[in-house]
Order: sequence, then C-alpha cells, then structure tokens
Amino acid sequence: MADINIDVLVIGTGPAGSASAALLSSYGVENMVINRYRWLANTPRAHITNQRTMEVLRDLGKAVETEAYEQATEQELMGENVFCESLAGEELGRMKSWGTHPQSKAGHLLASPCFMNDLPQTFMEPLLYKAACSRGSHARMSCEYVSHEQDAEGVTTTVLDRLTGKNLTVRSKYLIGADGGNSLVAEHIGLPFEGKMGVGGSMNILFRADLSKYVAHRPSVLYWVLQPGADVGGIGLGLVRMIRPWNEWLIVWGYDINEPAPEVDEEFATNVARQLVGDPELEIELLSASVWTVNDMYATHMQKDRVFCMGDATHRHPPSNGLGSNTSIQDAFNLAWKLSMVLKGQAGERLLESFSTERAPIAKQIVTRANQSIGEFGPIIQALGLADASDPIKMQANMDARCDATADAEKQRAELNEAIAFKKYEFDAHGVEMNQRYTSDAVVTDGDPEPAFERDAELHYQSTTWPGARLPHAWVFDLKGAKHSTLDLCGKGRFTLLTGIGGQPWLEAAEQVGSELGIDIRTHLIGPRCEMVDHTGDWARAREVQDSGCVLVRPDHHVAWRSKELAQEPAAELLRVLKAVLAL
Repeated sequence: MADINIDVLVIGTGPAGSASAALLSSYGVENMVINRYRWLANTPRAHITNQRTMEVLRDLGKAVETEAYEQATEQELMGENVFCESLAGEELGRMKSWGTHPQSKAGHLLASPCFMNDLPQTFMEPLLYKAACSRGSHARMSCEYVSHEQDAEGVTTTVLDRLTGKNLTVRSKYLIGADGGNSLVAEHIGLPFEGKMGVGGSMNILFRADLSKYVAHRPSVLYWVLQPGADVGGIGLGLVRMIRPWNEWLIVWGYDINEPAPEVDEEFATNVARQLVGDPELEIELLSASVWTVNDMYATHMQKDRVFCMGDATHRHPPSNGLGSNTSIQDAFNLAWKLSMVLKGQAGERLLESFSTERAPIAKQIVTRANQSIGEFGPIIQALGLADASDPIKMQANMDARCDATADAEKQRAELNEAIAFKKYEFDAHGVEMNQRYTSDAVVTDGDPEPAFERDAELHYQSTTWPGARLPHAWVFDLKGAKHSTLDLCGKGRFTLLTGIGGQPWLEAAEQVGSELGIDIRTHLIGPRCEMVDHTGDWARAREVQDSGCVLVRPDHHVAWRSKELAQEPAAELLRVLKAVLAL
C-alpha cells in the first residue's frame, strides 16, 4: 500500500512544476509537488517574462498578476540592448528591444492586456509555488524522485525523503515530470529526443555592485561586451545582465566545453567583472558562481500513458529569446485543464494525448529559434572584424577601423548597424512569443484553412479566431463602463462561448449541452445593450464570425471551434463539437 495517495504528483517546483500545481489546485484537483532541494530557485536563471505568460498569471488571479508586476523590472527599463567595448568604454550600437520600440509597443498594446517584464526566477518560482500552496497543493521539499511504475489505473512513484533517508511511495492517477534539463522522468519513460546536449560551455557570475553611473542613462536588461579575448558560449561576446537595477548583476562568460569546467573563485570573478565593466578598481560582492552547458535538444513526444513531461525536461536550449520559463509555464497551462476535466469525468482520457500533439511542435520551434539566435551574433562579430583575426591587437585595430573617413569604414559602419538591427529576431520577436497555434483532436476545424501570416510570423503577432489559435484580445465594456479583455471573459478552468446579437440560441444551447455533459460553459453576449458592449468595434473586427455566430474558447484561451453564423440546430452542433474536443 502506498504511503501517500493523490490525483497528480508533480516532480519539480520550477516554473513548469509550480505553475502546474497552482493551476491544478485552482481547478480543484488534489496534487502534490516535490522538490529534491530544501530551497526554491537560488539563482536568477530565467527572467524575460512575455505577455503570454503574464496572461497565465492573470488567469491565476489578480493577486498573482499584481505581485508579479510589483516584483518585476518594468518593460520600459528592459529598454535597449547595448553593444559596447565595456560598460565604461565606447558604445558600439544599441537596439530597442522587448517591445519598447514605438512600432513594436503598439503591437504589444494591441495584442494583450498584459505587459512584458523582467522577473528573475528567484521571484517567479516562489510566486507560483506560493499560489500553489495557498490553494491546497501538498508540497514537500528535500524529497527526490527515484522511479515510478505505471499500470492501467495509475502510477506508483518511489521518492526519497532526504531528511530521513527513507523511501516513500506515492500513488497517483497521473505523474508530471517537470524535473529540468537532466530529467530522470523523461529518461525513465524513454522520451524520444532530437538534437545534442552540451554544444557549448558557459559560466554565471552573480554579484552586487553599483553600476548606475554606467547604465542608468541607457537602461537595458542585457549589455553585450565585444572586446578581444571576451567569450561566451562560443559567440565571442561577454554579457552583463541586469538582475536588479542597478546594483545586482549576472555576468555570463564562456569556457571551452571540451575542457574541464573552470572553478570560479572571488578573484577570478572580480577580474572578469572588471574586464567587462571596464573599471580596474571595481569591487564586487560575489553572490554565487555556476557553470552550465548550451544545449540544442527537444523531445519529439512529451508523454507516455499516464506520465507527462514538460518545461526544460522537454525543451533544452540556451536562454536566447527568453523563451525558457515562458514556454514551461505555457506547457502547464495546456495540460492542467485537460487533467482536471479527465479526473472529474468530464472528458475522455484520449484528450490527454493532445498535450504532446500541441506542445511538442512548440518545443521544437523554440529550441530551434534559441540556437539560431546564437548564430545571428556572427554578422556583428564579422562587421567588427573580430572573426578575421586571432591576435588581440589586430582585432582591436579592426574594430577601430570603423571610425575612419573611408569608403571601407562607411561600409563597415553600415554592416554593423544592419547586423545589430537584425537581432530583433532574438530581442523583439513578438510573433515567436504569441503566434502559437494548435492542430489536434482537441480542436475542431470550421473548414477554413489556417490563415497565412500577413507579416513576418516571428516578429509580429497576427490576431485570428481560427480554431487552434489563441483568442484575440480586445477591450469590451460592461454596463457600468468598466473594461474587460476578451481573455478575461474566458479561462479559469472553464470553456467559454462568445456570441453577439442574434446569437441568443447559442446561450441556450450552451446551458443545455453543459448540463448534459456535466460541464460549466460560461457564456457572454457582446453587443449594444448586452451584458458586454463592444464600444470600439475592436471585437467585431477581430472575431471573424457574424453577430449570430459564436467562438468557443478552451480553458487555456485557445479557440476550440467557431461557427460563422447561427447553426440550424445550435445545441446539436455544440454537443457534436464538445464531444469531439473532450474525446467523449
């Protein structure tokens, strides 16, 4: 007999694991989350927090979203990626990043009610963990996953209580492996992977020092240092990353992956910091140092029967584009509602197969994009002449040549400007963050082909209610004049049906079908003198259906199905669709 019985066991308290626990508890699912350590994230690690992730936090409740903003560095201070010879030295160029360029900012404001920010994992992870525990998740620290066995009814997992040294058995209906880039759960279920681990080596140096005189006038999250001898991850750059403005910092510095990892003591760390900051007298307070590898690997399938893997366990990549924790939290948002509905008998188990179908392509996309972004530093290095020489003196001369009044120097300046501007594919890739569309059995097509992207799909978000896409954001207003995002009308673990004047029969159908299937379908009528009013007409332009049509939205904000107009038998049509989506 097992020592503990629970519906879902979650291995790992990182962004994926803690988000899964928080969402499951919000949906009323008994769960337990374990962490092999006695602490949560103790280094900043992931930090870029995009709009889609903030929408998940918003779905968890206003208190969670508000606390995230309070602890984060706001979008405006994420500012401009700066390229320089050192923080105290000459600046080589900069680009507006993370939605701060006026054109990009407009796209961000139109796409979501939420704002991008910089929230280091040392703040994000406790926020999600607290939300999970406060809502009823059973949490155990110093508790390490050892192994598991599946059968037709559930999973029996052996965990080691590191405080007592004794093993415990946990019986659960489902198991989530959110146990990081060296996932033992993924190994035990034999997940198929493509790519390679350990393609480069880097070290992190976390320290405190007041660098405001070098940076406060040009706020940024990332300061890229190009100087002869600097190296990080094989791309010829040193990185000074802001953790807290402007006195807590993380330096990323490369090492040869084919050699033993270096030992970083205070003297070594201080010398590196002095080199990249450009201040030979700089004194730092060293907080920690660690080494890590640049990976290029993703799972092509993310589950086996009753066991699911997510987060870094399934997408292992460098921090380029800031996609890691964002994708991990979004993995959890995809799976949690499906587990909830299956456990409550509201959906068939086949619904769970859509998790891998929908999220594995995203894992491939973001791993490919992150590693591609590393290669896109090449033109900057080439434009400065750093790739054409190995002697530091010659390299410096090549960099200095751009200041000459010659045709070659003018060409070099133009190439450098173009190369820096091209980094928008890493530092302002709004489409990569927001354009995720699903094709699976948990989506029912309306017969229309997937809409082609009108602009670069990596750079720009494109709104659509095509089934499988995220519901477009538009502001609508209640009868008291308060505004609500269309996303706010949805989520919270429930399906939602949106319709307009002439669509009243859809509301009646939703009530009838919901009662028959035993699910709560939220409904909203949007139009003049209705409960929600589309004063600006933005929703009418975004919905892509007639007033009498409807848009059915899944609990994770993705469109499950839409009808362009009122069906002849709305209840029969809605029942058909929901049975298909829920695998009933």
